[in-house]
This record gives sequence, structure tokens and C-alpha cells, in this order.
Amino acid sequence: MGNPDGSERDRFTALYAEHYAAVLRYAARRVGAEAARDIAAETFMTAWRRLGHVPPAQPLPWLYATARRCLANEFRRRDYRDRLDRQMRAEATRGPDTCGLELSERLASRLAVLAALATLRQQDQEVLRLAEWEQLDDADAAAVLGCSAGAFRVRLHRARRRLARALDQQTAEAPSIAPSAAIPLATARTEIRP
Repeated sequence: MGNPDGSERDRFTALYAEHYAAVLRYAARRVGAEAARDIAAETFMTAWRRLGHVPPAQPLPWLYATARRCLANEFRRRDYRDRLDRQMRAEATRGPDTCGLELSERLASRLAVLAALATLRQQDQEVLRLAEWEQLDDADAAAVLGCSAGAFRVRLHRARRRLARALDQQTAEAPSIAPSAAIPLATARTEIRP
């Protein structure tokens, strides 16, 4: 962008003020708070340079798609799943005396869901995150992924089936898990959310 006029600056300022927090949360859920600030900054730098490409009516899906591309580089530099496992295991070792039995059970459920989620392909994980973490409707999530809403619905349906199978397989492979630890898919959807 050359020398921006006042209306472009005003549009970008409004875009930033309205959507920065959502983009930051989107990135933080994937790479942690510290790296998320860098991803959000890179996303809005791209938006500034390509302001004419940002749809005025629905900018958030475009911003998410841009952030997704920025995250691709971050994912290559980090082993996200190991970091998340270490954090969750550290929380689990605190035990019931520091966080209560109910919280421990919820944490165990979350660990099981995250472990099952981690066994899925990256594409399935992203579809589930867009639907469950970001709470995007089919059309907006499809815009982030660059596909039609119908294609997104099919991908989401298949990803949910694969997640359910992964959860079933975990339960079958760990017979020492108490029956209450078997996690139905509806519960898994809430556990996917941060």
C-alpha cells in the first residue's frame, strides 16, 4: 500500500479494533499466548498491505484464513502436540488436593479428548477447531479453509466420526479407565473447546 488516505487508515483502525482480540485468541489456541501476538501482528500487517482484498462485510473469515497461513510457518518450527501434552500432564500431576476431584476428572477427560484429537490429520483437527473453538458457522469456516459450505459440512461430519472412533479406540486400548471416563462425542465437543 502506498500513501494511504484517511479513509483507509480509518477502515484499518476499525478492523483492528474490532477483530484483533478474535485473531489473537484464534492464534493463542494453536500456539500459545506469546507466539500468538506475533501471529496476530503478522496477520494484521498482511491485512494492512492487502486492505483492498479484505471483504468489508465479513472480514473475520479472511483474517482467520490469513492467520492460518501465518500459523503454518509456526507449526513447522514447533512441536505443538508435545508442548500441549507437557502442559496438560503438569496440570494433571497437581492432583485432587490442589484442584479438586471434579476438576481432575474434567482434566482427565480433556487429556483424553486432546490425545484423540492429536491422532487425527491436521485437516480434521482444523475443521473441528473452527467449528468448536472458534464457533464459526459453516459458511465462515468454509471461507477460512477456502472451500464451499457444503464441503465444510462434509469435512466436519467426517472429522467428528474420526474423533469418535479415536475416542472409542482409546477406551478399548485402556481397559483400566473407569467406565465414567468413556467420553461420548457430545461431551468431547465441549472438551475440545478451551
